[in-house]
Amino acid sequence: MKYQEFVQAIEKGQVRPLYYLYGDEPYLMDKCIQQLLERLVSADLRDFNLNVYYGTECKGDEIAETAATLPMFASWRVVVVKKADALSAVSLEVLSAYVKNPSPSTCLLLQGEKIDQRKKFFSELKKNGELVEFKRLYENQLPTFIRNEASLRGRKIEPAAAEMLVYLVGNNLQELISELEKAILYVGESREILVSHIRAIVSDTRVNSVFELTDALGGKKLDKALRSLDSLLGDGEAPLLVLAMVTRHFRQLWKIRELLEKKTPLQEIGKIAGINPYFLQGIIAQARNYSLEELRRVFEKLFQIDGALKTGGGKPSVLLEKLLMDVCTSGLGAR
Repeated sequence: MKYQEFVQAIEKGQVRPLYYLYGDEPYLMDKCIQQLLERLVSADLRDFNLNVYYGTECKGDEIAETAATLPMFASWRVVVVKKADALSAVSLEVLSAYVKNPSPSTCLLLQGEKIDQRKKFFSELKKNGELVEFKRLYENQLPTFIRNEASLRGRKIEPAAAEMLVYLVGNNLQELISELEKAILYVGESREILVSHIRAIVSDTRVNSVFELTDALGGKKLDKALRSLDSLLGDGEAPLLVLAMVTRHFRQLWKIRELLEKKTPLQEIGKIAGINPYFLQGIIAQARNYSLEELRRVFEKLFQIDGALKTGGGKPSVLLEKLLMDVCTSGLGAR
C-alpha cells in the first residue's frame, strides 16, 4: 500500500489492527500517524490508550501484551513501535504469534526504514494488516506538496515561490515545512506568499550564494563559482547538499538543451520541461553554453563526486572545487 492510499483509508475511517510503515520519508510517516491518532484516540485519553515503544529498547512480548490490552473508556488503543527494524529475531517471532490473531480494538503501528518481506513476520502481518511504503517525493512533486501544505494552512503560494523554496531548501520535507511556516508568519495577514517573501525569509547569504553558484556554473564563470562555493561551505552548508543543488541545476539545463536541439518553440519549452516562466529565460541562456556531450560528461563527473563524498574519497571542499574547475573549463575530458 502506498501512503496516499493509507491517508485515504484513514479519512474514510477504514482502520485495520496492524500496520508496518516503512521507507525513507519520515515526515510523511509521522504526519500519517498523527492523523490516525486524531481519529482513533482523543487527546484527553491518550495517557490511557496510547503506548509508544522503541525497537532498540523493548521486547516482543512487551509489545504483544500491551497490544492485547483492552482500551480504557474508548473504542481503540494505539501502540506505536518506532525503529521497529531494530527488533530482534526473537521479538519478531513473539510478535508473529500476535499478528496471527490481533486484538480488534488495538491499532498496532510499527515504523522502520526497511522490511524483508521474505520473513515470516511480514507475511503474517500482510494477512491481517498492511505494509505501507513512504517513499521520498520526487523533485517534480515537491512544489505541489508545498502548495497543498500552504492551502491546508489557509494560504496560497505562487508557483514560482514554491519552486524557489524547493530550489533553496532541497527535498527535506521537514525543512520545507519549517521555511513555509516562516513565510506564513512573515506575510502576516496577506493570503498569498510571493517570490519576494521566500527571498526574504530564507537566509540572505544562502539565497545569494546558491543563485550565484548555479548562475556562475551556467555561465562557466569559474572565479565567481569558487567564491560562491566558499561562501556556502563557510556558512556550514553540507557538501552533499551543495552537490544536490548543482545536480538539480544541470538536470534542468540538460532538459532545456535537448529541447533546444529539437527546435522546440521557446514558448513551449517551459511547459514541457516543467520550469516556471520566472526562471525560464535565464536557464535557456545558460543551456546554450553547453553541448549535450558536455552535459553528459558533467553528469559523469557529478556521479563520481557523489561517490567520493559518500565514501570519504577526499576532502569535500577540494572535491567540490575540482568539480567546479572541471565544469567551467575543459577539465571534463574529451571523448
